[in-house]
Amino acid sequence: MKICSKAAVYLRMIKFSHTIFALPFALSAVVLVHAVKPLDSMTVFWIIVAMAAARSAAMGFNRVADAFLDADNPRTAIREIPRGTLSRREAAFFTFVSSLVFVVASGALSRLCLWLSFPVLAFLFAYSYTKRFTWLAHIFLGFAIGISPMAVWVAATGEMPGAISVLSLALMTYIAGFDILYACQDVAFDREKGLHSIPVYFGVKKAMIISTMLHVVSVLSLGWLYLLFPLNVLYPACVVVIGMLFIVEHRLVHPDDLSRINIAFFNVNSVISVLVLAAVFFGTVL
Repeated sequence: MKICSKAAVYLRMIKFSHTIFALPFALSAVVLVHAVKPLDSMTVFWIIVAMAAARSAAMGFNRVADAFLDADNPRTAIREIPRGTLSRREAAFFTFVSSLVFVVASGALSRLCLWLSFPVLAFLFAYSYTKRFTWLAHIFLGFAIGISPMAVWVAATGEMPGAISVLSLALMTYIAGFDILYACQDVAFDREKGLHSIPVYFGVKKAMIISTMLHVVSVLSLGWLYLLFPLNVLYPACVVVIGMLFIVEHRLVHPDDLSRINIAFFNVNSVISVLVLAAVFFGTVL
């Protein structure tokens, strides 16, 4: 029982529930790759293990790197390390184990994936420090997560990614866009600590405009996939719905009223990401 309780603490630390944002995009890449080059079950298994481990390692490292900042921020002071339910040493050990699992899973896929796993980890870890020196931290985060569809392509085919890069662009701009919205909550704290973000640098109102532009690119990229892969007419219909959900998300938040940002961040974004996977799956299978 104690082991299960500790596992639950680790899952809360890495915000395991947030995998619903990026994982459906990566699984969409699996579906698209399978349509071009059928995959065996073990390849799919190791891809999923690698994706989950990479995200866990990145989140664990972020919690260790930001522990002192999280303790000072009222919004994040309830996180596991500041609250004392996990020590920095325990979080660091979790990060090490997750990294090791990622490397092993990558090696099980191919020698190329094994060698690429090390720079990928370095890139994922580097994000935690970007907000200390650049307001482009959101774009860096988007790119770090957005490479997952391209990584799936490399893992499954052994070839450099081509058309699947458009799905990576959709994911990158999707993540960066809502990360900008979420960062609007911490403008005062970030300014006090000398941290950098688009809301701090440009102001909340302009940050929301930039977020909107990124999400427009995300929708256009999803639409572009229809021209690159054999998808039926159900797919563009779903993309239209996704576009409408982005509109709902941005109407929920206002520069002078951020009270509904959690609804936009968790609820609407969850539906968007799942709908992307559903669109690709049914657009390919039916």
